[in-house]
Amino acid sequence: MPLKNALKRELEVAFSKHSQPVWFRVVKYIIIAALIYFLWGSPWLWITFLILLAPALALHFWYRHKTQGWTKSYGAWNYEKNKSRLKD
Repeated sequence: MPLKNALKRELEVAFSKHSQPVWFRVVKYIIIAALIYFLWGSPWLWITFLILLAPALALHFWYRHKTQGWTKSYGAWNYEKNKSRLKD
């Protein structure tokens, strides 16, 4: 898959309505907003985001590997609900 299509597919997955339940997105953004609110102006804000970035990227790449580039179902990822609109 060319790089351009891979990037488009990553964005497609990231903004899919089916990739994460609504409740999870709401909780995620509430936590991010709370971190920003309480840690604003503190060096701990960026340290916290960098620490959280590592497991987030690890989880992303684990799912990407197990789904073979978002083309197979695995765990909570359902390929049938998230089929690509891109032509291979």
